Amino acid sequence: MRIDIVTDTFAPDVNGVAMTLGRLCDGLRRRGHLVHVIRTGEGGGPGETVTASLPLPGYKEVRVGLPGPFKLRKRWMKRRPDAVYVATESPLGSSAIKTANSLEIPVAAGFHTNFHQYMEQYRLGGLQPAAMSYLKRVHNRADLTMAPTSDLVDMLRREGFNNVRLLGRGVDTELFHPEKRDASLRATWGARGESPVAIIVGRVAAEKNLPFAMECFRKMRELVPDLRCVVVGDGPLREKLRVEHSFVHFAGMQTGEDLARHYASADILLFPSETETFGNVLLEGMASGLVTVSHDYAASARHVEHGHNGLKSPKGNGDAYLGECMAALQRWRDDSFRRRARASAENLGWDQVVESFENHLREASEARGPVTLTLKERKKRPKRNFRTIFISDVHLGTADAKVHEVIDFLKHTRCEKLVLNGDIIDGWALKRGAKWRKRHSRFIRTVLKKMEKDDTEVVYLRGNHDDILERFLPLGFGKLQFVKEHIHKGVDGKRYLVVHGDGFDSVSTNHKWIAVLGAIGYDALLAANRVYNRYRAWRGKEYYSVSKAIKARVKSAVNFVGEYETQLQEFARRKGCDGIICGHIHTPEDKQVGEIRYLNSGDWVESLTAIVEHHDGRLELIQHEEFMASLAEEVRPSRRNVGGEAGIVLSA
Repeated sequence: MRIDIVTDTFAPDVNGVAMTLGRLCDGLRRRGHLVHVIRTGEGGGPGETVTASLPLPGYKEVRVGLPGPFKLRKRWMKRRPDAVYVATESPLGSSAIKTANSLEIPVAAGFHTNFHQYMEQYRLGGLQPAAMSYLKRVHNRADLTMAPTSDLVDMLRREGFNNVRLLGRGVDTELFHPEKRDASLRATWGARGESPVAIIVGRVAAEKNLPFAMECFRKMRELVPDLRCVVVGDGPLREKLRVEHSFVHFAGMQTGEDLARHYASADILLFPSETETFGNVLLEGMASGLVTVSHDYAASARHVEHGHNGLKSPKGNGDAYLGECMAALQRWRDDSFRRRARASAENLGWDQVVESFENHLREASEARGPVTLTLKERKKRPKRNFRTIFISDVHLGTADAKVHEVIDFLKHTRCEKLVLNGDIIDGWALKRGAKWRKRHSRFIRTVLKKMEKDDTEVVYLRGNHDDILERFLPLGFGKLQFVKEHIHKGVDGKRYLVVHGDGFDSVSTNHKWIAVLGAIGYDALLAANRVYNRYRAWRGKEYYSVSKAIKARVKSAVNFVGEYETQLQEFARRKGCDGIICGHIHTPEDKQVGEIRYLNSGDWVESLTAIVEHHDGRLELIQHEEFMASLAEEVRPSRRNVGGEAGIVLSA
């Protein structure tokens, strides 16, 4: 399989997520898979792509990936993966899931961090519901979500997360081993041969419950004054805690063999955090043969048998946890107890976890079913043949023009005639300083290519936003014509008047300055709509179009649309036509009123619709997403991966 992993953290970052992803990547590669990591940070080695990111305010060690839909689309169109795994729910991760969905690539997500619970640690508890809604919305766009413990799987399912699967964690029992104990290292901590050492490993941050852990250290030293206390890790609270608790040795960040020596040279591991999704530190401590003290949830709930291979207390009960810390001072010399902790970890290798991860990715691919296409098949996806295509209101030059979608539509069609029914280019917006993007030029090239390769006749009708063409009309260049109105003759002999329709909008015709203000207002409404829908996404709600709601509910807007349709139908009747095809008001429609058929091609800003004429003369209003889905249905292959019993839809 070709697998792309998208993450905000990866080696050399030192945290549980980075460590887990490193193990998964190494394991997948050993099993013969091609793995590429799309990550934040600096540097980046072979098989990695570094993306733009920003440091988290007040927490520079954590970087937040910025959205990268265009770069991801470009990469995945060129090197299409069989599956994508998104490890973090940042803007980068969210955009990766959306891009994978748009390209019909199977995508799985990992729930590695309880960000919603962190809110309380940073005095933002009121935002917890919004954070959970955002996480649910992101994860429910994926084909499935992987979580590390059964309790977490159950919690996510209760919260409304779809298709949640268990993916446990492993531990490197060769690296983390009691034999790595180092007397010289213990001496630097001031520990004599009979001095116990209690250690904490992890980020030195508020969400790790470290102020409470310092209090536990202090109480333990009252009982055993010779106790040495060590904190391994770095983070925003390190300097503050170091100043306030001079009896604690802060060893800083440690990795690899050095980290293993620190574990093995201690005797007791305190794991006080109450916000973990798993807690790799606990397994590393058990593998190192330590007496561990933890809360009864996540990894502890699954792997610690209280009094047998570790000590634990109910989550949220500080007094009970402190009591177990005191009990640990009575057990640190118990060799059989420590050997049982080591034995429990020896059964938790990474090979089983990697195999489970591989199977979940296969399941995500199968969940997509035959909709998933190979790159070769995508290129060969059939083009629908039409006699004529009518599109309008693309508004090239604006931020809201859905250029990728309209190009996608045109690339998968062939037609004898393409009618561009006004407002294709938004001259008003460009005059106000809007930016012309490369993708806008790509639309022009796509139309020219249809003229060249498919011998398509192109009729461009001026609209009100591209009314600069008015002074040149009529104008023709071979197969390209610029006109103000057009009579389309159907196969069945029916005649359709084609106009943009702004001439029947009294504001556009008689009060252009008001129309320009209205266009500015509409652009502002679309911009506000983007912000509003980001907020709705944050709250876990679906997309909502304010402009469509206004058109549908405000009486004056409803009356305007009705009068507009009536006037155009009457105009078509006076012209001796059987119907009219227009745009302008961004409201797609196909209806028969008396003898006149009224068709509005909608727009490529919100509706993403077009009118097509079939070779038998039928006129049909079609929507982009439904059209592309129907094309995918036609090429859905039934094939299986030769490398596994369950099978996987291939797309390399």
